[in-house]
Amino acid sequence: MTDEQSKRDIALALSSGGARGLAHIGAIEELEEQGYRITSVAGCSMGALIGGVYAAGKLKEFREWMKTIDRKKMLELTDFSFSLNHIVKGTRIIEAIMEFVPDMAIEDLPIPYCCVATDWKSGREVVFSKGSLFEAIRASISLPSFYEPVQKDGMILIDGGVVNPIPLNRVKRKAGDILVGVDVSGQDYKTQWEVQHKASERRKHSKSLAAQVLDKLIPDNIDFNYYTVLSRTSSLMIRQNSILMAKLMKPDMLVDIQMSQYDGFDYDKSERLIAIGKTKTLQTISKYEGKV
Repeated sequence: MTDEQSKRDIALALSSGGARGLAHIGAIEELEEQGYRITSVAGCSMGALIGGVYAAGKLKEFREWMKTIDRKKMLELTDFSFSLNHIVKGTRIIEAIMEFVPDMAIEDLPIPYCCVATDWKSGREVVFSKGSLFEAIRASISLPSFYEPVQKDGMILIDGGVVNPIPLNRVKRKAGDILVGVDVSGQDYKTQWEVQHKASERRKHSKSLAAQVLDKLIPDNIDFNYYTVLSRTSSLMIRQNSILMAKLMKPDMLVDIQMSQYDGFDYDKSERLIAIGKTKTLQTISKYEGKV
C-alpha cells in the first residue's frame, strides 16, 4: 500500500444514540463512497450494533432488514418483561438480527472491532475486544431500566453510553490512519421546543373547532413531566461526556449530528436517518478535505 492510500485509512468510532444511530449507516456508506477505507471500528450502544454488523460484513443486509421495520414489527420484536430492573428482555431483537448476521468471535472479524459497556456494580467501563460478538453488542445496548442488564463474570453490564458514549480512545489505531468519530448523541432541543411552541400557538389562534378543543385538552406544559425531565437529563449528561471525549482525543473528523425531529425509538424511520448520516458526513468530509 502506498503512503497516499494509507492516508485514506480510517479508525472509526460510533456513538450511542438509540434509533438516531441508524445515521451511522449513512456515515459509513458516505465515507466509503468518498474513497476512505475503514480499517477498524469501535462502538457504543447503537454504535456497537452498527459497527459490529459492519465489521462482520453484513451492513447491506442489515439496512435492507431495517426497511421492513414498522411500528407493528417493533412491537413483535419487543419481549416485555416488566421486571423490577427492566421492561424488555432484549433477546428477541438480537435473535432476529442473528438470522442474517451469524454470531462469531470478535477476534475473527475481518475488521478489528471493539465495543464498550458499563459495569453497574463498579461503575467502570468494560471493553469487549474478544469473545462473542452478539454478547458484546447485547451488553453495550443495555439501556438502563429498559433492557435487561447482561450478567457476566460477576458484573452487571449496562449501556456503554453511561461512561463512554463515543469510544474514540478504544478504536484500534495504526500509523498514518485518520481518526473519525460519528456522534449522534446530541439533540437539538431548542429547535424541538420552538416547533412545539409554534404548534401550540397555532392551536390557540385557530378558528377550527377541533384545534380549539385540542387546545383545551392539551396542557401548555405537557412536554415537561417526570419522564421527559429524566430522559433529557440523561441525554444531556451523555452529550457532555461525548463532547469531552472529542476534546480529549481530537479526532481528525467529527461528524456531529444533532437532531430535532427524531428520537431514540424511531427505528421505523431508518431510511430518513441514514440519509441524514450521509448528508452530514459529506459536509464533514468536504470541510476536512478543504484543510488538507
